[in-house]
Amino acid sequence: MSPPVTPVAPDSSLPAAADVVVIGGGIIGVSAAWHLAKQGISVALCEKGVIGGEQSSRNWGYCRQQGRDPAELPLIIDSLRIWRGIEAEIGEKVGFVQGGVLYATDDPEQLANYESWLDHGRQYQIDTRVLDRRGLEDVVTDPPAHWIGGLYTASDGRAEPALAAPAIARAAQRAGATIHTGCAARGLNFQGGRVAGVATEQGEIRTNTVICAGGAWAGLFCKRHGVALPQLAVRASVQRTTAAPEIFTGGMSAPGFSIRRRTDGGYTLAEGESHVFHLTPDAFRWFRAFQPLYKPQKAHTHIRFGWPFFEALFTRTRWPLDGPSPFEDMRVLDPKPDHQFLDRAIAKFKAAFPVMQDVGVAERWAGMIDVTPDERAVISPVEALPGFYLAAGFSGHGFGIGPAAGKLAAELATGAATTVDPTPFRLDRFFSQSAPRGSSKTR
Repeated sequence: MSPPVTPVAPDSSLPAAADVVVIGGGIIGVSAAWHLAKQGISVALCEKGVIGGEQSSRNWGYCRQQGRDPAELPLIIDSLRIWRGIEAEIGEKVGFVQGGVLYATDDPEQLANYESWLDHGRQYQIDTRVLDRRGLEDVVTDPPAHWIGGLYTASDGRAEPALAAPAIARAAQRAGATIHTGCAARGLNFQGGRVAGVATEQGEIRTNTVICAGGAWAGLFCKRHGVALPQLAVRASVQRTTAAPEIFTGGMSAPGFSIRRRTDGGYTLAEGESHVFHLTPDAFRWFRAFQPLYKPQKAHTHIRFGWPFFEALFTRTRWPLDGPSPFEDMRVLDPKPDHQFLDRAIAKFKAAFPVMQDVGVAERWAGMIDVTPDERAVISPVEALPGFYLAAGFSGHGFGIGPAAGKLAAELATGAATTVDPTPFRLDRFFSQSAPRGSSKTR
């Protein structure tokens, strides 16, 4: 089942017009709306389901610098600055704790790979360091004897996904944004070749500027308007435990499992990077673009063929704006978790830490992660549709950079000077003569 998110009361009526319309109520969309509203820009956010109902509440909750694609480092540095001060600014809890992130390993080759990432971190004065066995024992309580070291960043943090997006959405409302849940954006209206409005199931909002932060749905929305967005989705399963002893204060990825300490005293727990990929027509459409990414992920990717292929095959890609859209057929993506993966994860967790023998499973869920060929987000204008901007494809590591990514989308949409260089996130990078080669992140 879905992890429960704190509810956001929607505004009672749809505005006739707004300076900017944001499509999607995940961490990226609500952050964009918040940054816009704080500047006095009128903004309406439309979400087909509930705020934070999909991947923004289903992720691990890491807010990490270490191991990232170097292009993302300026974003996460700015985002951590926001995370550290956000509770004081908005007056609500998001569960942020600067508890560090650790990648522990029992593999000498992996440890050497972690060493190679340090040069990226040093360029930005990040405090990431490679730990030997003694260093590991300094930060983890009684680590297993076969772990030899790891990559550790003390300044990294964690937050509570079920709290964060709703809290930021309410902050955006207090700053003047309007929030409309159960309100699918069906498509764009145009005038003179540029965006002139958004057609929603509750009516039209006149606007010249639209930010699509639709997560796994962004590709379908783009396809309706003839825009190609290389995007596929994988299903990842997660669980939370009952209250458990604290062995590490932050997020830790280790041989066979990954954990994140929770504010409720338990852990968010998953089986590392294991995920399921259901073949769909888009998998064949984008086969060449995604092939370089698949090779290093092959051990973690479980490919399946079944009903999702035919469901995608018969999903409409064209629909009238004055009638129901596919976004109204599925309000919240709530896939079933893979219990086999999760059973293995908790068994390995307990084997690594005998003190966890009596810890139980409180809840399990799964989420759909939208992925691009280079595992880097698209935060970009769509040149073919003036006034239309994308913020999607965060590839399973968008939660931590969410506040700054939303801010960058807002800056691009309003023509403001950008806090970070947006060039690495441009949509047109996928259509240049050289195809994407994947990121240089460590995991």
